[in-house]
Amino acid sequence: MTRVLVVEDDPQLARALVINLKARQFECLTAADGSTALRLVGEHSPDVVLLDLGLPDMDGTDVLRALRAWSRVPVLVVSARRTSDEKVAALDAGADDYITKPFSMDELLARLRAATRRTTPAATGAAGDRSLIVRTAAFTVDLLAKKVRRDGNDVRLTPTEWHLLEVLIRNRGRLVGQRQLLQEVWGPAYGTQSNYLRVYMAQLRRKLERDPSHPRHLITAPGMGYRFEN
Repeated sequence: MTRVLVVEDDPQLARALVINLKARQFECLTAADGSTALRLVGEHSPDVVLLDLGLPDMDGTDVLRALRAWSRVPVLVVSARRTSDEKVAALDAGADDYITKPFSMDELLARLRAATRRTTPAATGAAGDRSLIVRTAAFTVDLLAKKVRRDGNDVRLTPTEWHLLEVLIRNRGRLVGQRQLLQEVWGPAYGTQSNYLRVYMAQLRRKLERDPSHPRHLITAPGMGYRFEN
């Protein structure tokens, strides 16, 4: 079942979208603001996002930029903004498609299907994707399949643990600051919640490191951030 995150601050429109999508066998999540949307993407890994641009806490283009720092989830902008400049800005920020309000449900569904189809080949495991498999002495990470294996067994990670690990791996060898990690994984509203990082890094080390108290791969730079080393 395709999981859709509806990011819309108009409760009536959000409710109408959810009713129509559920009637067509979509699974739905909703967010009324940008920070909640970013958090839900990290926690639930939706297959596609419907994003309004006029949100109460941040502009939708800022949501897109923050999201594109760590996620390739398809994003369909659904907005009343109609000018070419506004559409170009959203597409340049990372939107996959743009539909203006008011819209027909048939058109929206067609755009949703197209967006999810475009992501399907990424799961085929083609030969050119082998570089996305990262191996260490203790565990192996398949970024494409979103799987981690240790000692021949799959390691179960929560969505948040996975996204934290993925951000670090995509920046492997480089220090990633605490604020950047918090904003990319949890959203802009969590930029100072360093305790989140301590808890989740400890969980990742317990699951992945041979000796969690002396980690070789998930490295802390005290007071600064974290780094992934092969």
